Amino acid sequence: MLLGLKPENVHVIFRRGSGCYGLNGADTVTYDAALLSQAVGKPVRVQLTRKDEMAWENYGNSYLIDQRAGFDAQGNIVVWDHESWSPGLGNRPGPGTPGNVITGFLAGFQPDAFAPRAASEPPGYNNNSNGVPSYLAARLNGSVRGTGSIESGRVLVHNLKSPFWTGPLRSPARLQNTFAHESFLDEIAAEVKADPVDYRLRHLSHPRLSEVVRAASKAANWETRPSPRPGRTRSGVATGRGIACVAYEGDNGYSALVAEVDVHQDTGKIVVKRIVVAGDCGPISNPDGLRNQMEGGALQGMSRALGEEVSWDAEKVTSIDWRTYHSLPLGFEIPKIECVLLNRPEEEANGAGELSITVVAAAIGNAVFDATGVRLRQIPFTPDRVKMALA
Repeated sequence: MLLGLKPENVHVIFRRGSGCYGLNGADTVTYDAALLSQAVGKPVRVQLTRKDEMAWENYGNSYLIDQRAGFDAQGNIVVWDHESWSPGLGNRPGPGTPGNVITGFLAGFQPDAFAPRAASEPPGYNNNSNGVPSYLAARLNGSVRGTGSIESGRVLVHNLKSPFWTGPLRSPARLQNTFAHESFLDEIAAEVKADPVDYRLRHLSHPRLSEVVRAASKAANWETRPSPRPGRTRSGVATGRGIACVAYEGDNGYSALVAEVDVHQDTGKIVVKRIVVAGDCGPISNPDGLRNQMEGGALQGMSRALGEEVSWDAEKVTSIDWRTYHSLPLGFEIPKIECVLLNRPEEEANGAGELSITVVAAAIGNAVFDATGVRLRQIPFTPDRVKMALA
């Protein structure tokens, strides 16, 4: 489609390399090489510099999320309202949409058309983005769906056109929505002076999601009490613990994670000391592989929670290498990570690749609140943002 050639005139010689389930520069360099070789009539090799790729690739979606809730005299949540705004442009390039990445667009192809849906009764229950909080019981066509006990709620999502190219970054939309839900649930628990684990279990109706919450908190020797921690001071190192959970995509695996952190209040630095994560993705065929997925997801989530952020000025993207885009560096302080694997041989198999990464930012944020009494509302939790919040 890009070159106007018949499929029988295209011969692809494929070499297997590292995998990518989201979106990276592989499609862009393929388009570059094809277009350039046709223009000069000779073989062309394209190899982007780190700067070229990071300045022009598709980025993970940003989100602005507003949540409101009401609770009764006993502290039970009776209504939950979620509204979010997320800009997008492009996506994975499919057979008919080479314009979803920058080279295809520069070659004259348009990205996926923006088509807002009409506000109407949804045809079915779908929580693929985890926009619906785990604590809602969704009523649809006479049946109750969802994993929670709160029967009154609204979820409204606004999709907007982005100035930047966007695409799926690990746990797309789910990480952002879950960070908002789990931070907000924790905030309400603090308001009614309830223990965060007990308060979650009080509003969950799904046995498998409840079980991972119990399993993670038990393995972490969870101290039952309200947050924030009593007796905290405004200087020195403050210690706290936090929890978060998710029914991934509504019914595609269940996870809960406890994070223990030190907050260096004078510098704003957060050090994650321990992570305990429980996962239920159905029958376990390879415990070691599953554990690797859970540990790797937790570390990548920790990287995004503490440092990873696209930056720009009035003219260009400025996060163009590993000095300006802050993933976890070599030699970082690795937390102790413990995995609790729940085997469900009687259930269908679910994925595990995005279970732990979806909840770790919320758990760290809740741990910071427990340590300091300060709520962090924007990822990443950079030292400057932590110091500003503390001030």
